[in-house]
Amino acid sequence: MTDQPEPGGRPDAPRLTTREAAELLGVKPETVYAYVSRGQLGSVRAAGGRGSTFDADEVRALARRSGRREPSPAGGDLVFRTGITLIEQDRYYFRGVDATELARNHGYEEVAEWLWTGELRPGVRFTAPSETLAAARRTVGALPAHSGSTDRLRVAVTAAAATDPLRFDLSPGAVLSSARSLIPTLVGALPVLGPTEADGGSLARQLWPRLTARPADAPALAVLDAALALLIDHDLAASTLAARVAASARAHPYAVVSAGLGVLEGPLHGAASGLAHRMLQEAVDRGSAVPVVADHLRTGRPVPGLGHRLYRGEDPRARTLFALLEDVPQAAGALAAAREVVATTARHAPLHANIDLALAVLSVSCGMAAEAGETVFAVSRTAGWIAHALEEYGERPLRIRPSGQYTGPRPAQPLPHAP
Repeated sequence: MTDQPEPGGRPDAPRLTTREAAELLGVKPETVYAYVSRGQLGSVRAAGGRGSTFDADEVRALARRSGRREPSPAGGDLVFRTGITLIEQDRYYFRGVDATELARNHGYEEVAEWLWTGELRPGVRFTAPSETLAAARRTVGALPAHSGSTDRLRVAVTAAAATDPLRFDLSPGAVLSSARSLIPTLVGALPVLGPTEADGGSLARQLWPRLTARPADAPALAVLDAALALLIDHDLAASTLAARVAASARAHPYAVVSAGLGVLEGPLHGAASGLAHRMLQEAVDRGSAVPVVADHLRTGRPVPGLGHRLYRGEDPRARTLFALLEDVPQAAGALAAAREVVATTARHAPLHANIDLALAVLSVSCGMAAEAGETVFAVSRTAGWIAHALEEYGERPLRIRPSGQYTGPRPAQPLPHAP
């Protein structure tokens, strides 16, 4: 594809990025480049030579010619305008600020406040109301012993909602008040495995004894806090889309979080970190990642913790956690095994580490269960779901209404009879 230099046309002429053009056309970015090479679409280099831009009217005309449909109010919105997270060129940003830099310099609660309000509140702490926390603990305590952490989080959300008679107040202040109490309630409702501190401290410090019986040390706690901050949001992941659909129907924030948790539990979303944990633990136990990777390749299974559809290189969240894990002495073995997994797999496929592999290094090296990564993911992402709910509450209700394409038998069919 050959771009033309930036023209001196109308300064107000709308230009689209490659990703925006692809979304409007309903195709992959590679297909957009193919349209350019065939002469069906013009492009120009963006200022500074970073990527290409496209004339919005020309893209819409091509969409009409190719039979692609733009999102419309009647058919439901398929593209969401959001000011929360931007992912581009193997980096991601929270409200325009590099998310990895935020995570390195600020705790989870501070990053959550930034995502919600666009304001930084140094030293902010979230506190669970005693009545809400007691109700959540009683409800979680009634579950069978084999229940998983996501089971416990789901019922804790329901219990917290039941104690909040004003949960249907969807004003921003009320929603944020609910969020600031709900997140520590979720953490406080989980069973305690190790020693806790009386003052509670940061959310990461509160969560640590719910993940492992080992005492917390400063470097490992810093990794957990950074993981919580990094995972808050990642554009419209499946669970976030579910949360926005719930918010579009004007569900209260507790129901929005419940919707997100329901999708998160799928094996292709939040539960993926458990697969990476088990694979990495096996590599550590066997003293080498090579036979473990070979077993996956032999049976046709993908190697967990590698690759991400939004990044061509290494997941920036993984890169940040790996750097912090260098300062955790007990993580050395798991970290070496993770790097061996990447290097061994690279002989067959150009895949890079993702956040699940980095979470697995933390969970394996600190004596956590395989589901620990999913717990961290769920607690952290709750803040992101709330951020998207706040945006969606500002849109017209029930706008997310795609149309089904009926493929059943044509009417009129005869009335069925029982055999």
